Amino acid sequence: MTNEQFEVEVAYAKPDEQTVLIVTAEKGMTLLQAIERSGILEQFSEIDPETSRFGIFGKAAKGDAELQPGDRVEIYRPLIADPKEARKKRAAEGKKLKKGG
Repeated sequence: MTNEQFEVEVAYAKPDEQTVLIVTAEKGMTLLQAIERSGILEQFSEIDPETSRFGIFGKAAKGDAELQPGDRVEIYRPLIADPKEARKKRAAEGKKLKKGG
């Protein structure tokens, strides 16, 4: 690697597996460029760069975000359930249990 090059990680997790790939990046490389260079799009056809959400170390980021040495690019899967609705459902189930007990 030259002085202008550095490494970043590209990570994607499914319920049953996690993939983390190391990518050699250059100053000015964007999040989407790192994803494309990693080859992860060929491994997981469900990842759509147009609609998928991304982050860097757990903080939401856009595809044009410029990467820094050591960054961890994360590709997020779509949510299966709305978190607010799931919380309401759990709370309602908890109330039923208390009344029945």
